[in-house]
Amino acid sequence: MTTLEETVAAILPADRAAVAEARAHQDRLTKPQGALGALEDVAVRLAGAAGVSPPPLPAPPALAIFAADHGVHAQGVTPWPQEVTLQMVGNFLAGGAVANAFAAQVGASVTVVDVGVAADLEPAPGLTISKVAYGTADLSQGPAMTREQTVAALETGIAVARDLVAQGARCLVTGDMGIANTTASAALICAFTGQDPAVVTGRGTGVDDETLTRKVEVVREALRVNGLERGPGGVREVPALETLAAVGGLEHAAIAGFVLGGAALRVPVILDGVIAGAAALAAVALAPDAADHCVAGHRSAEPGHAVALEHLGLRPLIELGMRLGEGTGGLLAHPLVCAAIRVMHEGATFDSAGVTDKTA
Repeated sequence: MTTLEETVAAILPADRAAVAEARAHQDRLTKPQGALGALEDVAVRLAGAAGVSPPPLPAPPALAIFAADHGVHAQGVTPWPQEVTLQMVGNFLAGGAVANAFAAQVGASVTVVDVGVAADLEPAPGLTISKVAYGTADLSQGPAMTREQTVAALETGIAVARDLVAQGARCLVTGDMGIANTTASAALICAFTGQDPAVVTGRGTGVDDETLTRKVEVVREALRVNGLERGPGGVREVPALETLAAVGGLEHAAIAGFVLGGAALRVPVILDGVIAGAAALAAVALAPDAADHCVAGHRSAEPGHAVALEHLGLRPLIELGMRLGEGTGGLLAHPLVCAAIRVMHEGATFDSAGVTDKTA
């Protein structure tokens, strides 16, 4: 059995008994039922994922930033040069990125993973070099990755999740870096949800109207040449692994593996933005029960992210119009996730506090 097969086999669905107990406990806390809104749903979700109520406090958190380049960059889908991926990896390692500041704020460790940067990196503290390839092929011309590369990237993400949990992490946060990766994200979201590229494709780093039009055309062409257009009745006919290989990025595959790895270990995974959403679609297509172990940290300004979250059945905790990536939205959501769980452990019930509940 391969690492990927072993991991998928280990993923369990939400424990129904724990979900029921968590919901009942929420209703006994000294507050009106449902008064904490989405936070109650998060607490119940994490109880089901952990198989116990109250669930463990999801701390400390660990952020993994998966970095890779994209062959589709050659199609002019972004004005940013490809070398920015490498330069931003250096920025993460130096502690100068927004993600570093947010990680420091919430006490998260930061691990940068080179899964496909189109250049050689020197070993450095905080860097894991697991290069599968020097970027992907151009997804608008054919498959972005081979099946073997896709599995290798998935298993890289699984290994990172396992390592971080072994080091003490009790919550995993997805991060990404890859110039042109919103184009691959749009293609993945279209392939897994059946939505039209014009609806899903966004401005990414803030491209102008002309570039956005070009980007939509590239996504549409990628779906066509890779046979990912929906069949009769909107049925998706291409298996999940082949879909990911066709239009995904190496970082998408690694993030999907990261999600699967966390789910197999029953450690919650907070998803960041559109790249994480696209990767989670792949993870859930490979292992449907993985969705029970995910929390949507925020909703990105990228239109495809809302489509992905709806398909995953996830409700984002925050919406601030962010579209940076790097794990920033997931990091900001972590204190909310912790607060949702802490009240399960520390909040008094009507009985224990001697507070009169409402009459039936």
